[in-house]
Amino acid sequence: MKNLNATIYSNNGFTLVEMAIVLVIVGVLLGGLLPTISSQIEQQRRNETRKYMDEVRDALLGYAIANKHLPCPAADGNGVAAATCTTTASQIGYLPYKDFGVVDKDAFGSVLVYAVTKEFASSGTPFTLSTTGAANTMRVCATNTCAAYLTNNAVAVIVSRGANWASTPSTDEAKNTYSKTDADFVSHDFVQNGFDDLVLWISPNILFNRMVAAGQLP
Repeated sequence: MKNLNATIYSNNGFTLVEMAIVLVIVGVLLGGLLPTISSQIEQQRRNETRKYMDEVRDALLGYAIANKHLPCPAADGNGVAAATCTTTASQIGYLPYKDFGVVDKDAFGSVLVYAVTKEFASSGTPFTLSTTGAANTMRVCATNTCAAYLTNNAVAVIVSRGANWASTPSTDEAKNTYSKTDADFVSHDFVQNGFDDLVLWISPNILFNRMVAAGQLP
């Protein structure tokens, strides 16, 4: 009787070896799924950030229509625009999200970088249809050398640094930080485990067209 019970028990249970094999198989399956899940999560965050940046662009244009100038960058992440931005150094900073009522961070949990051409951000002298910045004041380029650019006269640029905000940036990504001395930015296709910045800009034509349509220009 004892032998029969032992036989029944051993036939219905799992040995430690069998359980170990099952755990290994589950681990292999999960290991194959995790990169896919991680990639899907990042893509969702990129899509959400693109929508957020579109909202920010519309908010910037709305601010210009209401105030006849664009806001200066915030000096830090507090979301409040600086009172003036009359020097090159103060043209680039953080998004002043409190000044036009958008959420403070992108889908990656960071405040956007924001830059503005100072001629379009003067509250004392509202810009006109003839307002232009200095030649090549603010460029968005295909590479960090700016041998080829997408625009050379942006009036405003907003940047999400993507998932690797706190990591050491690549050469191209280093062009998109707020702690720099030039006003060149880089925008190109996403590179897995590399360039993941999102860059959006406002051209003079877009700004002027919105202002004219709203009756604020000429």
